[in-house]
Order: sequence, then structure tokens, then C-alpha cells
Amino acid sequence: MAGMNMAVKLNNGKEMPFIGLGTWQSPKDEVKAAVRAALDAGYRHIDTAYNYMNEDAIGEVLQEYIKSGKVKREELFIVTKLPMIHMDPKLVKRSIEISLKKLQLSYLDLYLIHLPI
Repeated sequence: MAGMNMAVKLNNGKEMPFIGLGTWQSPKDEVKAAVRAALDAGYRHIDTAYNYMNEDAIGEVLQEYIKSGKVKREELFIVTKLPMIHMDPKLVKRSIEISLKKLQLSYLDLYLIHLPI
């Protein structure tokens, strides 16, 4: 896809691909197939959230592709979100840790507030 390489440069110097795979309401078996197909097609931006309840399935595929050498972690732009149930400042760090563990990653590229209330 020609547009797969288009990205916006963020103020920290990191580039965020314009095109990304959204994973909302994707059952685990379906999201695994979708992430594999997206990565094979050249997608490097994956958007998920704690609330989607599929971060663990996404993490399995990401690790499969990273360990096989099909993609490097640095090439990926992974986004997840702070759920409403963790809005208390004391819970934010733990929420990030939960998502990192499920995604099997050591860092996130973007962490959003899912619904700022």
C-alpha cells in the first residue's frame, strides 16, 4: 500500500503512521488474524485499549512477529488507552503495567485517556 509509509512526525521526533489497525470489538481469534494480516500488509500502527479485552491476543501476535524477525519493535507504533476504571492518579502506573504485560512489550508509543471524565 502506497500510504502505509506516510506518517506524522510528533514533537518528540517519533513518527506515527497515518494508517493503523483499530481493534475495538474484535474477539481474540479474529483480532489475531487481523493483526497478522495487517502486519503482513505493511501496517505498523496498532490501536488497542484495556477496554477492548484483546490486548493479550494482540501481544501474542506482536511477539510472534518480533521473535521471528518479520518486524522489529522499533518499527511498530503501539497505542493503548487508560480505562475509566483507572482514572485515579494512583492507578495509572498499574494500568500501564497491565497493558504492557498483556501486549508483551517493554514500552508503548502512545498512551491515551480513553474517555477523559
